[in-house]
Amino acid sequence: MVHSQVAPLCLVTDRSLCSVDLLPEKIAAAVAGGVTMVQVREKDLPGGELFALARAVKARIAGRALLIVNERVDLAIAAGADGVHLAEASMPTVEARRVAGANLLIGRSVHSVDAARTAEAQGADYLIVGTLYETRSKPGKTPEGLALMREISRAVRIPCLGIGGVTAHNAPEVLKAGAKGVAVVSAILSAYDAQRAARELRLAVAPLKAAK
Repeated sequence: MVHSQVAPLCLVTDRSLCSVDLLPEKIAAAVAGGVTMVQVREKDLPGGELFALARAVKARIAGRALLIVNERVDLAIAAGADGVHLAEASMPTVEARRVAGANLLIGRSVHSVDAARTAEAQGADYLIVGTLYETRSKPGKTPEGLALMREISRAVRIPCLGIGGVTAHNAPEVLKAGAKGVAVVSAILSAYDAQRAARELRLAVAPLKAAK
């Protein structure tokens, strides 16, 4: 897999912030604003509904952004997604690669250098690192901070995206710590104007990414 496919601005879904029936429309607006990767992360949604959501999102973004399905390699393949994203405690990356084959992106959430190195060694294409800052998406979670991003980005060669409380204001700090991009939830899904929120984030990320 070509690691350069990994995009700099990822939107992670959360139907507690935007209902399933409105998600495809909001995602389409965010992609119009500059989101380049969409991770459908609805952990407790039944398989049939998750598949339908992934297909609806795919139809709305029409190849303008990468589509990633959380955890379900089978549904990612069936829905024609570009990749699958695994939690740190999920199936081994090497097992996901065996099922997915060479043409599906595989990402992994990590919270330590050891986990990052293991994921890379087993064939992950990118990592999502954090919770970096306090966030409404994970109330009560103690942020791991930018030090974790610095440590992990130095320890691996595959792209790292920072997540957790990332905004247009602090996104440049995340990239300076070694990230190749950012992943957000509430910064876009809680915004009244998803397209504008995405545009502000993309502008915050793009100049530094281009300089790397």
